[in-house]
Amino acid sequence: MSTRLSLDPAYLLDAIPAADLERAMARAREARETLLRRDGAGGEFLGWMDLPRDAPAERERILTAAQRIADSSDVLVVVGIGGSYLGARAVIDACAPQLAGNGLRVVYAGHHLSGRYLSGLLSSLSDARVSVNVISKSGTTTEPALAFRVIKTWMEARYGRAGAAQRITATTDRARGALRELAGTEGYETFVIPDDVGGRFSVLTPVGLLPIAAAGIDISALLDGADLERERALVADAADNPALHYAAIRQALRESGKAVEILASFHPELQQVCEWWKQLYGESEGKNGIGLFPASVCDTTDLHSLGQFIQDGSRNLFETFLTVAGEDMDTDVPVMDGDADGLNYLAGRNFSWINAQALHATALAHREGGTPNMTITIPALDAHSVGQLLYFFEAAVAFSGYAQGVNPFDQPGVEAYKRNMFALLGKPGFEDAAAALRAKDAQR
Repeated sequence: MSTRLSLDPAYLLDAIPAADLERAMARAREARETLLRRDGAGGEFLGWMDLPRDAPAERERILTAAQRIADSSDVLVVVGIGGSYLGARAVIDACAPQLAGNGLRVVYAGHHLSGRYLSGLLSSLSDARVSVNVISKSGTTTEPALAFRVIKTWMEARYGRAGAAQRITATTDRARGALRELAGTEGYETFVIPDDVGGRFSVLTPVGLLPIAAAGIDISALLDGADLERERALVADAADNPALHYAAIRQALRESGKAVEILASFHPELQQVCEWWKQLYGESEGKNGIGLFPASVCDTTDLHSLGQFIQDGSRNLFETFLTVAGEDMDTDVPVMDGDADGLNYLAGRNFSWINAQALHATALAHREGGTPNMTITIPALDAHSVGQLLYFFEAAVAFSGYAQGVNPFDQPGVEAYKRNMFALLGKPGFEDAAAALRAKDAQR
């Protein structure tokens, strides 16, 4: 079995004229050169490129803090939104089978504005020893800041102000911001979000590494896997460069009229990787009126719902399957006396093999139905393989963004809802915006 991530485009190459793919590949190579020169748009946010090699500088302090959290707690509450929690959650869920229930339980808050969820979460922790990792560059992002207000009050009521401070860790800006100031006042241990790494690329910084390590996952293996893929993505030619190939295929399909990419995982442990991928690709590419819409499904579950649309609906989509080559935990199908369900023909087979046949069958059916598809395979559900996958997607989206002529490292559209929300909430300084919104509502 290969120890490297692989990309198989067999079920879509007939959907792309060879000349179109070669042109897209040439643009992807040019995009990589722009990235390597570090002179393209957003060049001040390229710190992610070297993280697999730079991260060891803080690795020991991260591991020490993670062990302290794990030794003193049953549950770690990670407070953050977007890249401040999605990367950690993706890795923790993907590697959970390796932990066999022995790791610290990690839960999440601050990623939406549901008071019911937050109240229920805190109620569920009444008998647990709790630590908190609050993650925010500024400390003023509405969703996590509001959640942390509530959680900080709850922690102090339970442990006292000094006791709570020993159980709260802040990951924030190096020198500025409300959370940095609060951490200094309260005495929280702090970790730094690098200035040159955007949130959606931050999983291999303390943003992701601290909660991942606290959960019991080997962050050295995660970083080693990412570094292995880094060498290939940034150096290798297209024939041995899945990230470059993926970027080129996606652009060729977009230019042929495809508007939606569906990332389809056949492993529920990878569902949160798909959620992380949606932010990474949606924020990086969706601007200037162009970009592929990133959607995801979890199969075979969603073959019994969205599978109908993918097979027979609008033909403006293509599919990328995400699967695992091997599993160290599996289940065999037993023999049933009488064969009432008619499944004895599978007796003795394991679920991994059955799942692989389901993926193959789906890829064939969807291609015949007009949905081109390709398959990304990682070697195993472990930290090293997931590290490869993270860097693969990060490099490929950088290539794709530059190839289609956008800055893959900004997100100007994210601010639009915030301006309206601040106006409607009555935030000081947004009075004129509130009046304008009221006037628009009156005209409807």
